[in-house]
Amino acid sequence: MGYRMSLPGLDRVMAALGETYDIYAPTASDRGEAPQIRYGRVESARQIELGGQSADSPKSVVFPPLQTMFRFEGGRFEESAADGRGRILFARPCDVNGILRLDRIFLENGGRREYFYDRLRQKLKIFLIECLEGFEGCFCASVGANQADCYDVALRLGGGDVLAAVKNPDFEPFFRACEPCDFTPGSLRGNAKTVRLPAFDDGDLPGIHALPLWGEAAENCVGCGSCNAVCISCSCFDTTDVLYDEKGLSGERRRAWAGCMQEDFALVAGGGNVRKDAADRMRFKVLHKVHGFHRRFGAGHMCVGCGRCDARCPEDISFSGTVDKLAEALKNES
Repeated sequence: MGYRMSLPGLDRVMAALGETYDIYAPTASDRGEAPQIRYGRVESARQIELGGQSADSPKSVVFPPLQTMFRFEGGRFEESAADGRGRILFARPCDVNGILRLDRIFLENGGRREYFYDRLRQKLKIFLIECLEGFEGCFCASVGANQADCYDVALRLGGGDVLAAVKNPDFEPFFRACEPCDFTPGSLRGNAKTVRLPAFDDGDLPGIHALPLWGEAAENCVGCGSCNAVCISCSCFDTTDVLYDEKGLSGERRRAWAGCMQEDFALVAGGGNVRKDAADRMRFKVLHKVHGFHRRFGAGHMCVGCGRCDARCPEDISFSGTVDKLAEALKNES
């Protein structure tokens, strides 16, 4: 069902939703030296910032950067408490597709649902922000992430009246005071930037591993992991036990985001490191994003083309440019 409303009308809808849900959206942040667009809690439609791409992805709404899993004392274990409120996420198609990639990794990988992700994911409702123009540096159309139909409500925001398409009947009561209309969200047809995806199979991997482009791409990498932190589909984490006493009988287990571009990511017991070189880490990341995920799940690529990793890198290392070079290298070898 479609609805039309003014911006104050959407405010009234959000106020009603706020009684049950925490609402997250891209919003202007004054943290740091200059204002940035970041994901955060909002209460009003006027707080939603549409004038640029958020510096971070919204994955923290369902996969927190730091999370206590359980506490222990003596022989007793206590699961960390889960927030009982639902969550609404306002997100563009690329980020909605990113959440679906996380679903595959946490809920379908190995035939077992990851408990701590699942308990937040079940509380999450998605309000799709229609995106018809994209941003500088994004290439969602190249990886097929420029449209999404997995949403509860879709919205056309900015420039006049707000239009809403309500797919989940649970949200119909919140919009019934609005004017009915026909609305189906459109999608971006193409980006200013395009990226060629490489075509290869597992038999090509030995040759791909030896390509010089990995060293060239990672020559200036400082191993900060910023690209992993802003990527909505990066899902790796470390677990750490924080002890409250010297005997280690009480404490808590936490998990925190980890990134494959950090030097200690592949560190193993005994001090060995299977990917100590930045070139090896770059190869691992790129192949995971444009080959490994698709090979495992058979649909889509892990990268959703948001371009945040390129924008965030302090050394201007381009993930998208490296993917292009890989496609060109394979083309020349064929």
